[in-house]
Amino acid sequence: MASIAANDALPVPAAAPAAGEGLRSRRLVLSHFWLAFAAFLIACVLGAWQMWARSPLDAPAHTASNYFRSVTLHGVAMAYVLSTFFIMGFGYFVAETALGRPLKWLKAGWWGFWIGVVGVLMAALAVISGKASVLYTFYPPMTATPWFYIGLVLVVVGSWIWCGVMIAEMSFWKRDNPGQAVPLAMFATVANAVMWLWTTVGVAAELLFQVIPASLGWTQMVDVGLSRTLFSWTLHAIVYFWLFPAYIAFYTMAPREAGGRLFSDTMGRLSFILFLLYSLPVGMHHLFMDPEHSSGFKFLQMVLTAFVSVPTLLTVFTIAASLEIAGRMRGGKGLFGWVAALPWKNPMTLATGLAFVMLFFGGGGGLINMSYGMNAMIHNTSWVTAHFHLIFGGTVVIMYFAIAYAIWPSLTGREFASLKRVRWQLWLWFIGMMVMTIPWHGLGLEGQWRRVAAFDYTDPIIATWGPWVIVSLIGGMILLVSAVLLIWNLLPAGLGRRTVQVYRYAEAVHPPGRVPAALNGFALWNVLVAVLMLAAYGWPIAQFFADPPPQAVIHHMDRGID
Repeated sequence: MASIAANDALPVPAAAPAAGEGLRSRRLVLSHFWLAFAAFLIACVLGAWQMWARSPLDAPAHTASNYFRSVTLHGVAMAYVLSTFFIMGFGYFVAETALGRPLKWLKAGWWGFWIGVVGVLMAALAVISGKASVLYTFYPPMTATPWFYIGLVLVVVGSWIWCGVMIAEMSFWKRDNPGQAVPLAMFATVANAVMWLWTTVGVAAELLFQVIPASLGWTQMVDVGLSRTLFSWTLHAIVYFWLFPAYIAFYTMAPREAGGRLFSDTMGRLSFILFLLYSLPVGMHHLFMDPEHSSGFKFLQMVLTAFVSVPTLLTVFTIAASLEIAGRMRGGKGLFGWVAALPWKNPMTLATGLAFVMLFFGGGGGLINMSYGMNAMIHNTSWVTAHFHLIFGGTVVIMYFAIAYAIWPSLTGREFASLKRVRWQLWLWFIGMMVMTIPWHGLGLEGQWRRVAAFDYTDPIIATWGPWVIVSLIGGMILLVSAVLLIWNLLPAGLGRRTVQVYRYAEAVHPPGRVPAALNGFALWNVLVAVLMLAAYGWPIAQFFADPPPQAVIHHMDRGID
């Protein structure tokens, strides 16, 4: 690991024979990243305004219509645009750098990008026009203009092209390197692509066969129970789609950036396989309060949800061991001396530590959400919002920052001008997220509901909420400052001298030469996913066709929340 330069520039990964300009996918990756971060900045501005609107302070342009329009655009920008385009861009980067060969299907990547861009513009314009204020979950009977849904479908189609490219690139590599272990970064990326193909089946079926026909006026009836069930197929698994890049960074980037090695390549492969298996048949824990499903199937998915904690615990152990190796290689002594010896000035190391703290709090809250009994206490309250923001906005997004900082010199051919400013941005994001979400947990336990445009703080029952909502608003403003600083750091103005390098991934303590076929591909695991999904969703979906419910909701709304 190169030492930190005296001028506070980022440490340079191992020298490579090719410059950043030699990366064939460079423009494709940067195009995805810039679209993702542009949407992210807009979402942060909207998020800060939404907290202002819900506080006792008077917010400009605050109406219920503007609030729900803002929440919808914020959710779509963060959940669908930032995540999808960042993951696709990072995937192309990994495919070329981890496999050590140019992308064969680069043109297909560009097709996926532009199809996604068209979809983003269609969906965004629909929301801005006020014809799609249905939030990013778009539950019927709220209905938007069909252009909103078609736009989201195009984003999904663009991501399917990315999935095909990732699977094809790994297949080509395995054909040319028979018997060799697929590099862990690429194996994990393809695991995410395979999971995403499974994940999007639910929402695609909902949109294509229920929501879009209703929005076009082709049908007057929407079965809300079936629609929510199909969306639950996607609703929680999408979280792990977002999470995969963070875990890829934990396993394949953080150990090397800290100056050490990965404790176990096998543990990493097992973790990504377990995420593929257990992240899909768990979405019904979002429907614990819905009457359409029996307690038995809800309990089954609660148990499967608990299993998702296994790969997380494996990751915490493996990455902690990897960082301990790095700390002791740097001279750390005693039981915890290795912690102080770690290079905390390195953005990836710092972000990993902060991400684990937020994962601890966010994951702890998730245990309440998934518990069949305790879920009723916090259902549809600010507690859920806090959990969601700590996991996605906290752990996931801060690792997106760290990944961008780590690979930016390879993409642009320039180092960062100041490592201190990079660290400030990461610390501000962490502090802002904690200040914002901790009060939300407490308010959720007091019953503060979410998806509400304003509160009447003159009501003595909820008057005590006001000061805590203002604290959360302060956290949101800190997050906005951090978001602006991120963009500044990534712009040419935030970059320094030119460099010649390409990114190198962490090596394991015992690098694998060959691994079992089950740990080098996904054929077996796809069969097991199919079995689990049939068990978890077979009858819950089939019942709507075997015994159609009489309470199917008449479709009549065309503007969503207004």
